[in-house]
Amino acid sequence: MKYYKVLNIDGSCFWGGNGAWHLPHENGPGGWMPKIKDVRMGLRGYHILRVDQLISWLGPAIFEVEPRGTVVESQDKCLVTEARLVRRLDTWNEKSARLFACWCAEQALLIWEKYYPNDSRPRRTIEAARAFAEGRATKTKLDAARATAWDAAWDAAWDAARAAARATAWDAAWAAAGAAAGAAARAAAGDAARAAAGAAAGDAAGDAAWDAARAAAGDAAGDAQTKELIRILEIQC
Repeated sequence: MKYYKVLNIDGSCFWGGNGAWHLPHENGPGGWMPKIKDVRMGLRGYHILRVDQLISWLGPAIFEVEPRGTVVESQDKCLVTEARLVRRLDTWNEKSARLFACWCAEQALLIWEKYYPNDSRPRRTIEAARAFAEGRATKTKLDAARATAWDAAWDAAWDAARAAARATAWDAAWAAAGAAAGAAARAAAGDAARAAAGAAAGDAAGDAAWDAARAAAGDAAGDAQTKELIRILEIQC
């Protein structure tokens, strides 16, 4: 099984922690990190990720990791006593992160357009964000689209009966328009699409059914996002 590590581009920690990992180079992997004894989940050890866990931990750079010793797994991350960076995934960069955010936001549009079929502002925002990522639009156009998305979310916010649609517009369109590598992509994936899926399930359900349906829809959204992320990263699973 392959494992991954999300860091800053220079190898420093992105999700907390001190120090920096040894970067891989043209002649091979980076050096082994010092061995950590008495590994304890959440307290001591090197956190690494399976491919299905990446969706919750996106950041500026993704590296393939080689662990050494026993890998202790939990639901959202894994822990190991020793590890080293094998290579950086060049397929994860500002462009691919923006495009991934756009894809996630488009999944949420199904909810927005259900409630507001005549309001195309979020869709136009996502189209502008994709054009910017692909070099077909200027920063000025992107900023204008972001302002449009904000207006759409604000208008929906006044409609209390459409709270779910409001969350969709706010998270999806705003995150897609303002997507910065890693952080915004995670916002779009973790908040927009999952909130949208949960809102769709809960539209005609009672409180108990809402909770159950939201959990199921969230899992389905996460699976779809992981598959798209794998496609973008060109990972062979």
